[in-house]
Parts: sequence; C-alpha cells; structure tokens
Amino acid sequence: MKKKISIGDIAKELGVSKTTVSFVLNGKGRENHISEALESKILKYIKEVGYQPNQFARGLRTGKTQIIGMLIEDISDPFFSSIARLIEEKAYKKGYKIVYSSTENDTQKTKELINIYRTRQVDGYIIAPSPGIEEDVKALLSDNLPVVLFDRFFPEIETDTVVVDNFEGTYNAINHLYENGYKNIALITLESDQVQMQDRLNGYVKAVEAHAGEPIIKKVAFHEEVEKTVKEIEKFLKSNKEVDAVFFATNYLADAGLEAIQNLGIKISKDLGVIVFDDYNLFRLFTPSITAVAQPIQSISENVINILLKRLSDTNKVHEKKTVVVPTNLIIRDSAKNTA
Repeated sequence: MKKKISIGDIAKELGVSKTTVSFVLNGKGRENHISEALESKILKYIKEVGYQPNQFARGLRTGKTQIIGMLIEDISDPFFSSIARLIEEKAYKKGYKIVYSSTENDTQKTKELINIYRTRQVDGYIIAPSPGIEEDVKALLSDNLPVVLFDRFFPEIETDTVVVDNFEGTYNAINHLYENGYKNIALITLESDQVQMQDRLNGYVKAVEAHAGEPIIKKVAFHEEVEKTVKEIEKFLKSNKEVDAVFFATNYLADAGLEAIQNLGIKISKDLGVIVFDDYNLFRLFTPSITAVAQPIQSISENVINILLKRLSDTNKVHEKKTVVVPTNLIIRDSAKNTA
C-alpha cells in the first residue's frame, strides 16, 4: 500500500518548514510573508504528489474544518435534494464542503447525527429539524456554533431561520379552487404538529371559512407505507362523495393520492380538482397537468447558505438572529380548471 504523504514529507522534500507548508495549505502564505514564487512551488508539488489534507486533523489545529453539516428530512425528496445541491455548490465556491444526511424526520436519528457532526467538529449546521430536538439545537447555540434552520423551526428558540410562507401559499391555493367553481374542498395532510404543517392546515381552514365552507380533513401518519396511504385516501374519497377538490399538503402525499384517484377512475379537473403543495417537475407532464404551490428553491438555498457563511466569518458571536420568510408561487396548470 502506498504511504500517505504528510505535511512533514512535503516540507522535507522542498527544504522548507512544516509551518510554511501549513500556511500555504490554509491560504495564509502571503500574510505570513511567504513569497509568491515559494507558494507556487509548494502548491505545484502538492498537486503533483496528490496530497489530500485531513480535514478533521486540520480542524484540531486551526479550530476550523471547512465542513458544514446539513440535516434534511429525505435526500431522495426533490425539494430537499435540490436545496442540498444548490447549497453545496455555493459552499464549495467559498471553500466549504457539505456533509449531509437524511433524518427521515426521526427524533432519535437526528440526535445521533448531530452528535456525530459534533465529534467531527463541523463548523456550522444547516438543519430541517425533526420534532423533539429542541434541546440539541439549544446546546449547539449555547456553544456558539452557527445554526440555520430551514423549512420549519421551533418558535420558542431564537435562531437563524429560512422558511416559506406556508399559510399564505395554502390560502391562495384554496382560494383558487373556489374561484374555479369548486365548493367542497378537502385537505389531505400529515399527522404532524410541526410548524410548517400547522401553517398549511391553518391556511386551508381560514380559506374555507372565508368562503363559508366546512373543512374536510384527512390526516395520514408520516411513516405510513405508500400502499396503505393509497388505500386510506381511496377510502376517504369513497366515503366523502361530496368532495369535488383536494389539496395535498405535500408532494409525497400527492404521489399516493394521484394513484388513489386513478385507481378509483376519477377524472382530475372534471370530477375532482387537485392542487399540491410543493411543485415537482413531473407534475407538468401529467394529463391533465397538476397545479402546485411552488417553493422558490433558489431563494431558499441562497438565503440559507448566505446567512451561515456570514455567521462563520463573523468574529462577533453575539448577533441578532435573522428570520427570512420567502413567498411561494402558485403554478396554475390544468388540474383545477373545473371542466365539469
């Protein structure tokens, strides 16, 4: 097995001190009076021999690993994967690497992942928080570690936060269904007390009440198997014949719901209006195409990473926490046109 090259090996080969090599690796050569010629010579040699610095060992020396830990609900979900990719892209340009994991919205798994990131001494945290990790987030903040929560947050904890306007996005979607002649609009959502889901629920209820309607709500367990969710939605629709439109509170609920609708032979738009919270590229390819509340991925990603990078570069550990609420966009397609 080929021996791994160390800073000491590089210094010995080039006839310089290990400190000089370390300064160059950390981008501090010029400020420590290392000539441009010597810096170029060291960097060229490092590239030739394929030296790979140990980020975690470097963190022990400098207090910085240049690594950001990111915890998201599900990396296979189009929303979270898109967010992660854009954040990773911008972080890399600023010299940071992103290490991310899926929590599956599981409290214990999230706690364990935070502990792993802490032992690896990541510089900052980007978290779509699972329920029940309030104390873990507080512990990070009390240790002056930069934390940005996104997609959802804990109202009782003051921290940097980036979210969309879930209430307004849902309210506008339900209002759109009423404007298109639907009268008995149901909400299919999750059994969840998390703030983003509660805001979507409240937006639905307020819009229905504004039109003197009666809320019709079906809640599904988060970790339910897809096949069971499909059956539950089928049963719900068969038991509520008066329902002429459905709002799905998440795109993965819509996946099961659209399957249920197809199984029942229901015609979207003609028999049943459909709107989904959170757009998905394939929704435009459906027949009819699916109207959706789009979350602005680019804006969310930029706000999250910009806030975290600012905290990482800020020597003043005491600062006012920032909350960014990004508006959603209703993408109007054919599934809510009421062609009956």
